[in-house]
Parts: sequence; C-alpha cells; structure tokens
Amino acid sequence: MFYHDQLLESTPLPHLTELPPLGMDAASLARDFRHYYTYNLGRDRHCRSVHYAYEALSLALRDRLMERWKNTRYAYDERDCRRGYYLSLEFLMGRSLGNAILNLETHEAVRQGLYSLGLRLEELAEAEHDAGLGNGGLGRLAACFLDSCATLALPVQGYGLRYEYGMFRQKIVDGQQVEEPDHWLRAGNPWEIERPEYTQRVPFEGRSEFYRDHAGETRVRWVDSRDVLAVPYDLPIPGFGNGTVNTLRLWKAAATDEFNLGEFNAGLYPESVAAKNQAEHISMILYPNDASENGKELRLRQQYFLASASLQDVLARWGGTQGEDFSTFADKNVFQLNDTHPSCCVPELMRLLIDQHGLGWDEAWGITTRTMAYTNHTLLPEALEKWPVRLFQRLLPRPLEIVYEINARFLAEVARHWPGDTERQRRMSIIEEGPEPMVRMAFLALVGSFSVNGVAALHSRLLTEGLFRDFYELWPAKFNNKTNGVTPRRWLAWCNPALARLITDTVGQGWVADLPQLAGLAPRADDPEFRQRWRGVKQANKERLAALVRQECEVEFNPQALFDVQVKRIHEYKRQLLNILHVIHLYDRLKRGDLQGWTDRCVLIGGKAAPGYFMAKTIIKLINNVAHVVNADPEVGSRLRVAFLPDYRVSAMEIIAPGTDLSEQISTAGKEASGTGNMKFMMNGAVTIGTLDGANIEIREEVGAANFFLFGMTAEEVEQARPSYDPAALIAGNEELRQVMRLLESGHFNQFEPGIFDPLIASLHSPHDPWLTLADFASYVEAQRQAAQAYGDQEHWTRMSILNSAASGRFSTDRTMQEYNQEIWHLQAVPAEPVR
Repeated sequence: MFYHDQLLESTPLPHLTELPPLGMDAASLARDFRHYYTYNLGRDRHCRSVHYAYEALSLALRDRLMERWKNTRYAYDERDCRRGYYLSLEFLMGRSLGNAILNLETHEAVRQGLYSLGLRLEELAEAEHDAGLGNGGLGRLAACFLDSCATLALPVQGYGLRYEYGMFRQKIVDGQQVEEPDHWLRAGNPWEIERPEYTQRVPFEGRSEFYRDHAGETRVRWVDSRDVLAVPYDLPIPGFGNGTVNTLRLWKAAATDEFNLGEFNAGLYPESVAAKNQAEHISMILYPNDASENGKELRLRQQYFLASASLQDVLARWGGTQGEDFSTFADKNVFQLNDTHPSCCVPELMRLLIDQHGLGWDEAWGITTRTMAYTNHTLLPEALEKWPVRLFQRLLPRPLEIVYEINARFLAEVARHWPGDTERQRRMSIIEEGPEPMVRMAFLALVGSFSVNGVAALHSRLLTEGLFRDFYELWPAKFNNKTNGVTPRRWLAWCNPALARLITDTVGQGWVADLPQLAGLAPRADDPEFRQRWRGVKQANKERLAALVRQECEVEFNPQALFDVQVKRIHEYKRQLLNILHVIHLYDRLKRGDLQGWTDRCVLIGGKAAPGYFMAKTIIKLINNVAHVVNADPEVGSRLRVAFLPDYRVSAMEIIAPGTDLSEQISTAGKEASGTGNMKFMMNGAVTIGTLDGANIEIREEVGAANFFLFGMTAEEVEQARPSYDPAALIAGNEELRQVMRLLESGHFNQFEPGIFDPLIASLHSPHDPWLTLADFASYVEAQRQAAQAYGDQEHWTRMSILNSAASGRFSTDRTMQEYNQEIWHLQAVPAEPVR
C-alpha cells in the first residue's frame, strides 16, 4: 500500500511533464470535452444523461487546474517557504464546477464551447452534487478560507476527511424531518485525485511499552495497536485569476488487510471482514449521532484519524528534505485548528516527535506550542467537546499518557502563578474530575497553542470574560479576534451574476478580489436611475427564488412581496421559534382584519436539525404546521405565505441569498459566535433584522443604524435578566403575545396531533428558558413593523439595499485571511509561475 518509497527512489522523468499548455479558448475546451466524453467516459450521441456531460467538462477544466496546481507546488518547493495547514472536520465546498470556471476566468469560453456542442452550462452545473463534506457555517467558512488563501497566493493546505456520506439528505414528511443517506460520492468525484503513495498508518487501541533505545535512553512505543490506513484524495483549490492552485487533502479510512482469510475459509464470513468494515466506518459518514456510546467512539476516532494522518503527512514531507533535523520545523510550519475537533493534534504531534523521532519533551513541546493555533467557534459550554477518560484510554492509550503529562506540567505553571488556588487549578485542568473523568478538548487546544482567537469582536470578548477567563488571565497575549468573512467569488460574483455585472459596470471589476471597492456603490444609492436598475436585478433574483420554492415546497411566493428569510442550522439559540411566533402574530392580525400598514410578506425558513435534537425537530414540525394552516386559509390569500425549504445546502443558498429582502439574524445575544449567512445576505443587498450578537454588531457598524433593523437585549442585558426572567408576566402584559400563545396552546396548528407541541409551549413558559425567547418578542414585532413600513417605500428600501452591499467590503474572507496571516501565520505570498 505504501508506494511512495518506490517513487522517491525512481529517476525523475521531466520529459513527461513538459507538455505544451492547454488552450483556454472555446474551441480547445470543446475539443477536450469531446475527447473525455467519447474516449474516457465512453459516451456517444445516444446518451441522454447530463451527468456525463458535466463530468466531461469537469475533467477538461481539471486538466487546466492541474497545470497551475503543478506550478504552484513547484513555486512553494523552490522558495522553501513557510507553510500553513488548516485542519477541519468540515469543508462545505458546495459545487466545484462554477467555482473553477469563475476562478480560471473561463466563463465565456466555456459557455461558447458548450454552445457549439448544443449544450447549456446551466444544465451541466445543475448535474453536480453538493460535496457532502460539512454541516453548516463552520464547514462553509473553512471552504471560503481556502478560496481566499489561494486568491492571496498563500501557501496553505487544507486537511479534512473524505466522508462517503454527507450530513444527511433532509426530507419533510407530514411536516417532520426525515433523514436519508446523502451518498454524494455514488457517482464519483471528477475533481479529486487519489494519492495512494502518501498513505499513512493511524494506530488505535493497544498499549504503551517502555524500552531502551540504541543510546540507552528510556523510550515509549505504542504496540499491539489496531491500525487503520489513511488514503489521501486531493482536491484543487484555485485562486481567482492568479494561477495559484492550492490543495485540500481529504483522508479516506481503509483497512490494513481486506479481510481475514482464515476466518473466511472457516465460514465466518461476517467476522472475516469486520476489521475492514470498522476501519472504513471512520470516514463513512459526517458527524455520527453521538447520543450513543458507539457514536461517541466513532467521533473520537474521526478526530484522531484526521490529526494523526495529517501530522504524519507533514512530518513525512519534512523528513524528505530535512531528515531528522527539527531545529527549524516551527519556523517553517503552522497548524490552524478549526474549532475544537482537531485538538488531538496537540498530543499527537508530541507523540510523533518524541516516540518516532526521538526528541526530548522540552524540545517537542517547544515545537508544538510554536506551531499550533486554535480558533474557537462557540460560546455554548456544551459544544466544547469533552471525552470520557475511559474511552480515551481504550482508543488512544499513548496520546492519553501525553495528555496527562501536559496537564501535570500545566497545572504546575498555574500553581506557580496562583499559589494555593486549588479551585482555579480544578477549573483549568485539562482533566475534569468527577464520577466520570473527562478530557476537556478545548482546554487541551488552549494549552498547546500559541494563538487562540474568536471569530467576531463580541465573541472574542465574551470568551475572555467567560468560558476562557482563567486562561486569559494567565496568557492574555495568546488571545485575539479574527472576524469571519465569506468569499465574494462564490457569494456574489458566481451566485449573483446580474448584480455582479451591474457592480462591475459601476465600480470596475477589481472588487472581485478587493471587496472594499464596493464602497464606490454608496454614492449611487441616491441616483434614481441606478436604484431602478438595482431593483430590476433584485426582482429577477426573487423570481428565481420563487421558482425554487415552488419546485421544492409547492408554495407560491409573490415576487412583489417582502421576502423574509431565515436559513441556518436549526437550534434553539438561533431562535427559529421566535420567527414562527411572529408569523403566528401576522396570521392573527389577518384573521382579526388588522390590515393597517400591512405589507405582503413571504417567509422562508430552512435548515437541518441534528438527528438526536428533539426540540429542534419539533420546531421544524411547528414551522411546517403553521405554514400549512396559513397557506391553506383563503382569508389570508397572498398576503402571507410561509414555506420550509427542505435539505438546505450551499447550492440552494446560491439562489436564496440573491433573492432575499430581509435577512433574519435573531439569535439570543451572546450565543452566536459570528454567523456568516448574515454576511452573504448583506453582500447581496439584503437588509438585516437582528440582535446585537456575533458579527451583527460589526455589520451594523459598517452599514449604519439606519440601514439595520435592531431589536432585543444585549448580551449583558440577557445575563442581567436571567435571574428575574418571568415569561408569565411578559405574556400577561402583551396582548399580541397573548393572542399568539392562545392560538398555539389551543391546538389550532395541531388539531389532529394533540399535545405534539407541548414541549415547545412548556419551554416558552419556563422561567429557565436559556434563550429568553419571549423577552425579545415585543421588540422583535416592533422591528418587523419598521421593516414592513420601510419595504412599502421601494425607493427607500432599494437605497438601504445598495448601502448594505456597499458596506460589505469588511466581510470578505480575503480580509480575514490577511489578518490571520499578518498576526498568526506570518506566511509570505508565493505567486505561481504562469502557464506558458
């Protein structure tokens, strides 16, 4: 399985790589398309499946990426540059075809080449499956980061897992979420390149053994382990128009032996392939349900598998040029841990340096703590992963020994800093004592990293004041903020081509790689003719979104109405429940004949609930039941329409963001780390209604209070309100809220399903509701009234829309990556040689 030794010993064959460059014109692309379609895929004029046409085009474009990919690798090698590695359990890449076309700047050539063959690019693009490598914002952020690193020509490689099945495909049956397998790889992935020569071996289970090395030093080795092979598959990550193509390396788990031949011959067929099946499960599905013990074990296996395979890969590359000399390793390498999932990197790098490369503890710890950087993405304590020590001991015995040693040395430092403060030592310990001792993975990442950052100004401040306060007091210089962004290539230039053309006509084309140039739109907000053109683009995008809703939800949206949208993972803190309470309020107004100041509205909600998250799934059911009642009521008519979009995904968001008028960002203040959907909507001219939470604060700062619909308590007010929170008093004191609760509690939306929403109703009534949903209801309703009134004046609304896009320059991941690089990574941009 390990082919790289043979390859390294072979003689280079430069004449095999010195080929003339491939043409980027329509005729060359059409010729290569026909070649792949006919000779590689074996299709002819009788084939009616558009999938093979998509695949042929992908392979033709991948060849062009391959030229630039090779040149990029050569440039990095020749410069012997410092390199960054971005480790993440999620990379929500979406579709790759459009991204490749955009960043290679071949849109017109591809369109003409396909047209000459009687094909339409739009049809081929729709044939591509969304890559099932992520769940939501975390994974999409990682994908945006890689895009920006390539556009900035930064030598950054991504590492992740090649999941056979994505999160799940969400269907709605009788209003309920039903999960189906998302076998996104069933037809293969033409963008990936398998690299078996770089396969790594990852150990699990077994035990530690002490021995003396050739110098008489006591060493430790991990023995009797059950190993799993990590087979890499590489995806090209092209920069925009600069010839750089970076790499995302994804690991697939494989067994060391296909099956046990002895057991097979003895007739024990299931047992003979048990090891193979157990190994392959590691990369089989994104995020197994960890409600069970088996789910927890598989998730820990995934995290360690990613960490070990990736670090071994980097060390193998280092050894190929530097041998066993690690004196400059920290000067040449930096690892960014995307959230707590890759925290196993800390003890694993220590294990590899000490056990396999013979370094002493202090030298290995010096390297580890100079190369690891940790990004935290959550303020929810329950989301900071903890693993039972007994599970860690069984699966990862040697890494656990290293964790205990790290913790002992760390607590000694805490004791020196705060002598006698045993309570602080208990709070800060990596090992949480109790009936079931736990390994606190976030603390492990904190202790082992030289940089710790949050992802929005408020989030970073709350981390240092709350979750990580003890660590901040010990190491204040470690902590910093890096406000998130999104890539303008996918989230404006590709997904909203009509608006992109209008922007380019107005401010020039430089904005695609320099988003702050959108500020040049602001003066045009006062130009009636420009506003009319802007409104025309938005109207066409709303018609496209209405078609999607009609197709996926069988609900008719009127493009003249206010498109009010909330799409994101379903979670109580994101407060989709508050949104649907407002919908019930609007329904109640219509039923009472209260049409004063009425604005027609279409409400779209979408997102997936974790399979084991009962309350989130109940919220989905409520949304669908309310939608059914509202949409079927002839007295409501087209004044109010509601739809829940099933299987929310990147390709759907590419239609949703351009067509949205009002962006719902309504989380309980102090709970959303950043948000990135808010940025995608803003970039495409939507106006935000939101709390002062996450990046909403910075969005409001950029666009101005007059162009943002603010409501609700601040994070500080939320904490102050908790002890005296009284939902009963809020309901009694607000007639509109009383009417909403009356409809909800009467069973009006579940007449034939009695009691189904009782848990949600109980949570709203509870004084211990952590999300304080009803506390913000009155303020939310008022902000919604203001939004409806503003939409009634289309000239005013269009001006707000233009100003939101104009102010979105700060929220490009290009800026985010520049800040990571300037303040954490310290990489040098390395331009690739142009293809000649």
